[in-house]
Amino acid sequence: MTLSKLAVKNIKKSIRDYSIYFMTLVIGVIIFYIFNAIETQTVALNVSKSSYEIIDLMNIILSGMSVFVAFVLGGLIIYASRFLIKRRSKEFGVYLTLGMSKKRMSGMLFVETLIIGVVSLVVGLIIGVILSQFMSIVVANLFEADMTQFEFVFSSQAAIKTVAYFGIMYLVVMIFNTLVIGKCKLLNLLQGTKRNEEMKFRNPILCIVLFIISCITLGISYYFVTAGLKNLTGQKDLVIIIIMGAVSTFFIFWSLSGLMMGIFRKMKGVYYKKMNSFILRQFSSKANTMVISMTIVNLMLFFTIVALGSAVSLTRNLNENVRKMLPCDVGYVKKFNVSSEDIDEWYKSMSESEKEAIYKDSQVDIMSTFKTYGFDTGVLKDVLDVYEYSYDGLTLKAFAGEKLGEVTQNYAFIHEDDDMTILRQSDYNKIADLFGNEKVDLAEDEYVVVADFEALFDVINDVLGEGKTIDIKGHVLKPQKKEYLFGVDAFESGHTNTGFFVVSDDVVDDSMRAYDMVFANYAAGSKEEKQQIEEKVKEFSDSVWNQNAKSFLMTTTKEEIRSSSIGLAVMASFVSLYVGIIFLIASAAILSLKELSESADNVEKFAMLRKIGVDEKMINSTLFKQIGLFFLFPMVLACIHSIFGLKFANRMFEIFGTTGLGGSLCITAIIIVAFYGGYFLLTYFSSKRIIRDVTRR
Repeated sequence: MTLSKLAVKNIKKSIRDYSIYFMTLVIGVIIFYIFNAIETQTVALNVSKSSYEIIDLMNIILSGMSVFVAFVLGGLIIYASRFLIKRRSKEFGVYLTLGMSKKRMSGMLFVETLIIGVVSLVVGLIIGVILSQFMSIVVANLFEADMTQFEFVFSSQAAIKTVAYFGIMYLVVMIFNTLVIGKCKLLNLLQGTKRNEEMKFRNPILCIVLFIISCITLGISYYFVTAGLKNLTGQKDLVIIIIMGAVSTFFIFWSLSGLMMGIFRKMKGVYYKKMNSFILRQFSSKANTMVISMTIVNLMLFFTIVALGSAVSLTRNLNENVRKMLPCDVGYVKKFNVSSEDIDEWYKSMSESEKEAIYKDSQVDIMSTFKTYGFDTGVLKDVLDVYEYSYDGLTLKAFAGEKLGEVTQNYAFIHEDDDMTILRQSDYNKIADLFGNEKVDLAEDEYVVVADFEALFDVINDVLGEGKTIDIKGHVLKPQKKEYLFGVDAFESGHTNTGFFVVSDDVVDDSMRAYDMVFANYAAGSKEEKQQIEEKVKEFSDSVWNQNAKSFLMTTTKEEIRSSSIGLAVMASFVSLYVGIIFLIASAAILSLKELSESADNVEKFAMLRKIGVDEKMINSTLFKQIGLFFLFPMVLACIHSIFGLKFANRMFEIFGTTGLGGSLCITAIIIVAFYGGYFLLTYFSSKRIIRDVTRR
C-alpha cells in the first residue's frame, strides 16, 4: 500500500481524533485571513482623508500582530501534534512490529499532516473569505463609509500570507513529528496508552504556606493596580506587579493541586456522593500534573477577558461621546486679550513688529479674524458665538483648596493653578441647547459649577456642599446648587472638563474675556459638499496658523475628532479581538487535547465502572462534570483577575467615561461562551465517543 493511500486510510480511521485538531486549524486560518484581508477591503471604502490615515495605521498594526499570532498558532499546532502522536502510539508500535521503518512511518505522518493542512487551509479560506465580507461592512459602518458601491472582495494578498504562514507552521510540525518518531522506542509506543499521569503528593504544610503567601502577593498586586495605582511611579513598577501576579498564579495552582485531595476527602458529604469521588480524584490527578499549562491557560484567558472587555467598552463610550459631545460640524476657540508680557515670553525670537501684530490679533474676535484672513463664512450655518471669561486668582486650587488632595498627582493633565473659566448665564444656556446640558436660572448672587470629569465630582460636591463663596470683581457669589451640573462647553472626545462657573450676565464685563468660541454646521446639502467644506476649513486653519503664528485661533472639526477617537477605539478593538480570540482558541484547545488524551488513557477505568453496574447516564454525567471542572478551574481565577484588570483598564480610560461596561462584558461573555464553550462541548462529545467505542469492544 502506498504512503498516500495509507495516510488517507489512517485519517478516515482517526477522524474523531483529528476533529479538535482540524477545527483549531480551520478557525486559525479563518481568523488569520479575516484580519489580514482588512487592508485590501478598506482600500475601496469611500471615507475621509483622516479616516484613511487611521485605517492605514490599523492595517500596519494588524500586520505586525500577525507575526505574533503565527507564533502562538505554531506552538499550538505542535502541542496538538504531540497529542495525536501519543493517542496513536500503540498504532505506531504495531507498524514497527510489522516491520515498517521509522523513515517510512515519518513519511506517512508527513503525508497525513500535508493532507490535513491542505484541507484545513481550503476550508478555512473559503469560510474566511465569506466572513470577511461582514468585516468589511463593520469597518465601513464604524468609519461611516459610503456603502452604495460595496462589492464582494477577495484579498489575494491575505490569502497568500495565510498560505505562507500556515505552510511554514505545517513544515515545522512535519519536522517535529519526524524527530519524535525517530526517538520513539517500540516498548514505549506499545505501552503509550497505558502510561497514566503519575499522581504526585506534595507536603500539605508547604502547600498551605505557599497558598497563603501567593494569595497575599496577589492581593498586593490587585491593590496596586486599583486603589494603590497612585503609588506606581512608572512602567517598571507595573511590569513588576504583572510578574508578581503571574508567579502568584502559578503557586496558587501548584499549592491547590497538592491540597485538593486532602480537602475533598474531608468534605465527606460531597466526596462520597454518587460518583464524586471518581470525578474529584480524576480532576485532582490532572490538575496536579498540569500546573504550568493551567497557569498559561489562566493568563491567556485573563488577557482575553480584559482586552475584549476594555476594548469593547472603549469603542462604545467613544462612539457615544462623539454623538453627544460633538453636536455640530466645527468648533473654533481663540485665546483673547493675551497680554504683551505673555507674548514677549512665548515668542522671544520674534521681532517687536511681529510681536505687536500678534498682540493686536489677540484683541479681536473670531469673526473679525475670519474677515482679516479672507475666510468665506458663507460655508457655515447655525453659527453660535459665545465668550469665556477669567478672573485673576480664580483657579482650581483656590476653589477646592486641600480637598483637591491627590487628584492632580493622579492625572497629569490637571494642575492646581489651572484657571476655572466663567460663562455668562445667557451664553451658557445657548451652549446648553447645543450640547444638551441642563439650563440654569441664576440670581445675581448665585453661581453653579459645570463639569464632566468624574475624578473631581466628589471634590466639587464637597466644596459646594459647604457653601463656598467666590469673589468676582467685587461680586460675592454663593452656590445655587449643592452639587455640580454635568456638561461641557467645548469640542472634546472625552470627559475632561474639570469645571467652569456659570454666573449672572452682569457679574463679568468685556475686559475679562479670555476665549472666544464659535460653533457651526456646514452649509452643505450632501456628504460630498460637506467633505469639500471640511477641506476648506482645514486649509484656512493651516494658513492662519502658519502666517507667523499671528492668530491664537484653534480649529476642531467633528470629522477630525471622530476619525481619530473612533479610529483609536477601532484599532484597540480589532487588535484585542484578533489576539484575544487566538488566545481563547489556544487556551481551549490545550484543555481539550489534554482531556481527550486523558479519556483515551482512562477507557479501562470507565469499562470497570460499567462492570460494577454504573449505568450509561451516570457515566455520561460523570464525564461531563469531570471535563466541566477541568475547563472551569483556570477560568474561575481568570475571572477574579479580570475584575481588577478591568478596573485598571477603566482607570486608564477614565476620561472617555465608564458607561456601557455591562454591555461590553455581555459581548465579551458571548465571544468566550461561543469559543470556549464550543471547545468544551466538542471535547465532551468526543470523549464520550472514545470511552463508549473502546469499552464496548
